[in-house]
Amino acid sequence: MIAPAPAKINLALVVGPRRDDGKHEVLTVLQRIDLGDRISVEPAAETRISGFPGDTLVRAALDALAAPHGWDVHITKNVPVAAGLGGGSSDAATALHLANGQLAQPRTPAELHAIAGALGSDVPFFLRDGPQLATGDGSELEPLELPQDFVVVVVVPHGVTKSSTAEVYERFDARAGEQGWQERFAALHASLGSIRHPRDLAVLPPNDLVRSPLVADLMAHDAFRADVSGAGPAVYGLFHRRADAARAARALNPIAQTWVTLPVWHR
Repeated sequence: MIAPAPAKINLALVVGPRRDDGKHEVLTVLQRIDLGDRISVEPAAETRISGFPGDTLVRAALDALAAPHGWDVHITKNVPVAAGLGGGSSDAATALHLANGQLAQPRTPAELHAIAGALGSDVPFFLRDGPQLATGDGSELEPLELPQDFVVVVVVPHGVTKSSTAEVYERFDARAGEQGWQERFAALHASLGSIRHPRDLAVLPPNDLVRSPLVADLMAHDAFRADVSGAGPAVYGLFHRRADAARAARALNPIAQTWVTLPVWHR
């Protein structure tokens, strides 16, 4: 079986204090996009993963499924690695979904969610359809009705090496970034209630973790919203028209790798 493994963008990311488990309280709006990897999964005598030597999560996901056999997996990688787009999490969730569908006694959705949550806070999102509001450590999900008729430009600057996600959160803690988090959580909740049209997404607050000058560049090229995705370095811009999105992508090509893509609903 083969399926796409779409990336995600964080349409908003508000971060609170560190929890007792070492993770942070978050409130984030997750949106799947039509930039993705492709995953094939077939039963085999033992698990073998090809196509992407950097994989760690797919193997962990399939091991956690505890099937009575292994799996032959091939990953066709298109999503930039360690960019804040959730490519590895999407790969793991897609492999988990495909493998589970081939078991004689598939795991329940609740069991799959538990396996996914143990792999990483983004992984459960990729088992769901549609945009989701993620809370807690990011694995507690609530479906959202958001407009989907816009165009997305994803931008990853040339020559930027991403700090680890742990380092990004450590810098957040060092600057006491959690101050005022309850007010920011409330403001994000309130803003979600006013979103009816794509342009309304502009009311969402900026990413708490990371800033990028590319946000201003995208806004200068007619994005109605732009922000960093996750812990970065990927930045996205939202556009009403594909022609404007393509023009912005071309303008930024000298300084960044760019993709023009669309929101997608289904996993």
